[in-house]
Amino acid sequence: MLDLLYAAAAATPTPVVPTPTTPAPSSSLDFFSTIMWPFKWIVEAILVFWHWIFTSLGLQADAGLTWVLSIMGLVIVVRSALIPLFVRQIKSQRKMMEIAPELRKVQEKYRGKKDQLSREAMSRETMALYKKHGTTPVSSCLPLLVQMPILLGMFYTLSDVKKHAEWGVGGVGLLSKELTWQFYEAKLFGVAPLHTSLVEAINQKPSGWEATVAILIVLVVLMIASQFITQLQIISKNLSPEAKTGQAYQMQRIMLYILPLAFIFSGIFFPLGVVLYWFTSNIWTMVQQFLVIRNLPTPGSEAAKAREERLARKGKAIDAQGKIVPLEKYQAEQQRLYEEAQKAKAEAPKRQQPVSKQRAKKQSQQPKNKPTTDS
Repeated sequence: MLDLLYAAAAATPTPVVPTPTTPAPSSSLDFFSTIMWPFKWIVEAILVFWHWIFTSLGLQADAGLTWVLSIMGLVIVVRSALIPLFVRQIKSQRKMMEIAPELRKVQEKYRGKKDQLSREAMSRETMALYKKHGTTPVSSCLPLLVQMPILLGMFYTLSDVKKHAEWGVGGVGLLSKELTWQFYEAKLFGVAPLHTSLVEAINQKPSGWEATVAILIVLVVLMIASQFITQLQIISKNLSPEAKTGQAYQMQRIMLYILPLAFIFSGIFFPLGVVLYWFTSNIWTMVQQFLVIRNLPTPGSEAAKAREERLARKGKAIDAQGKIVPLEKYQAEQQRLYEEAQKAKAEAPKRQQPVSKQRAKKQSQQPKNKPTTDS
């Protein structure tokens, strides 16, 4: 496969490179570039692979549609690889919901105690709970942390397209100088270059810059809106009533409105290709979250109640093991569990009423009943 990709790149005619308007690419790698090198190589390999597929199907090599579809292919590959981590994230979030009451008990136990021994004891008990249930707060952030290097690799790969194209060089891997030039020439809808950011379009005002600015503004808004909707559906539909009373929930609501501001400032500096990647990735996340919330909601949440109502209309319910069963079988199970609970309650030893010391003393001083005698 690599030989085919190299052959396709070699067969591409060399373009006429214009006079460079950017600084020459550095020939040496600094510390950060060394770290990012393998991620940029992976991004380039996936992009070139999809570009080769679409050009083999008859699309033009320098068409914006070809490279936009290649970016979408990159999203499919990256997010598909993250599905196991996403499943692990869902399980970790469920476990964090389950242990939330126990965590609150630990916090209440040490509330107001600010000495070193109390803080250490609280930390030990909290870590013991995490270890017992096999989860940590970091687990829910793992997919984002894993995806971040790829996103940075995408960002720096597309950010360097203009510089590399003008200086007639390629990327760090399969993105040759010919393919780099084709990417440089690619325009969304034939007007918006994929390597241009909103700030560059406004400052440089190239030909057709108004259309480029309009397209970038729309895509940045869509990127932020998709991110907002994804987070909103989690905290509005997939949290139990207990989870909505904690401090973490309040922080989630605050971050729900603060993060879009951060994306506004970052989105205007992202090249159009990165904005497309992020927007497509957000759509994937939104659909993925919708399916999870619909079919595997958090117990006690609004989504769980809605699922139970949908199943009830179909004559089905969820049993104690979390399996979907016919309603008759569910009712029989509930009746059996109720009878077992009543039986266990009846067999439990009677709890003796506590007696005060004064009353116990009086009872001990009372004379015992004398035996009756025959008259």
